[in-house]
Amino acid sequence: MNQLDTSLISSDNTWALWAFLTGWAAISIYLEQKYAWASKVSGAIIALIGAMALSNLSIIPLESGAYDAIWDYVVPLAIPLLLFQANIKKIWQESGRMLTIFLLSSIGTVVGTIISFTLLKDVIPHLDKIGAMMTGSYTGGGVNFAAMSAKFEAPEDLVSATVVADNAMMALFFFVLMGIPAVSLFRRKFKTPHMEEVESNTSSDEDKTLAASFWKGKEISLKDIASSVATAFFLVAVSFQLADFFAEAIPGGEDAGIFYQVLGGLIGDQYLVLTTLTVLAVFLFPNYFENLHGTQELGTFLIYLFFVVIGVPASLSLVMTTAPLLLVFVLIIVLMNLLCSLVLGKLFKFNLEEIVLASNANLGGPTTAAAMAIAKGWNKLIVPILIVGTLGYIIGNYLGTGIGLFFQSLL
Repeated sequence: MNQLDTSLISSDNTWALWAFLTGWAAISIYLEQKYAWASKVSGAIIALIGAMALSNLSIIPLESGAYDAIWDYVVPLAIPLLLFQANIKKIWQESGRMLTIFLLSSIGTVVGTIISFTLLKDVIPHLDKIGAMMTGSYTGGGVNFAAMSAKFEAPEDLVSATVVADNAMMALFFFVLMGIPAVSLFRRKFKTPHMEEVESNTSSDEDKTLAASFWKGKEISLKDIASSVATAFFLVAVSFQLADFFAEAIPGGEDAGIFYQVLGGLIGDQYLVLTTLTVLAVFLFPNYFENLHGTQELGTFLIYLFFVVIGVPASLSLVMTTAPLLLVFVLIIVLMNLLCSLVLGKLFKFNLEEIVLASNANLGGPTTAAAMAIAKGWNKLIVPILIVGTLGYIIGNYLGTGIGLFFQSLL
């Protein structure tokens, strides 16, 4: 008898499992915003560890149709919701300077992933898939990780180990990023105008965690919810239909030639078509999307459901045996991102605050970068890094797909 049959909550008890998925995601968010220790750990890792513990204790099953629904419906819906504020024209007009250092920082992600893959491809299984996931994730954040995991169909237990390694590394790395501006060596080598401004104005709210400060209450109406959800469903439906049509229309297989294989991989891919169509819609109808409130909150909650599901199939033995190697894999990427950010930032005369925020936005996403700007009191950089960070949602899927296909050709 397997765990599907012996778990306390059976795999076909759909309502109980959905209650767990949404409830634990909500608890993770609450803890992150309520307690300083949870804010440092991050709600994502709390969501994952909780699900991992319950599945290993046979409280919840390892597999269920409820989990499949997250992959099939929730993740695709989260992508457009998080892209609704990614107006390319607005990003350039308001945050051109931050956009430049963000793109320079993303070079470090790509270089680091290629180096890691070259060194570890013989000792870590499915590294082509993991490389695609981490390239996407370390360009924009969890939404890209989710999209690349679904696209390349990496084994779920290995994905879980990768998430553990990723979040463990990020927890350490964010402390490093927070500490860099305080090191005298960096302050001597880089300009720090925002830090100098803060030093003469200390007005921080110490009663709130970083997460609570960032996710403070906002005005949202019934019309916002209805329009956001309906638009997301519409974009997913159209995108997936188009992708399926192109996938069938374009010749496939090894006999089709490299051109058709690449073309089919681009316009026949559901997530790339969804990303492209959403960005195009935002560009063509900016006023409509700018007036939608709550899309970031809705999309982020859906991504939290993804993190809960990712933790479910995690085998502790696999995590213990595989995560150390994966820690090395992600460490190389992180170090290369930070190194490229500092070197290229210095070369192109960027401020230290802009550099560390760009690196943070690459590796953790716009929300962690904005939270860092809030915590540091760099108020003039909060909106620019939030706007630019959303660009990672756009290009992360493209970079992740390109790296994944490139690595597959090397194996």
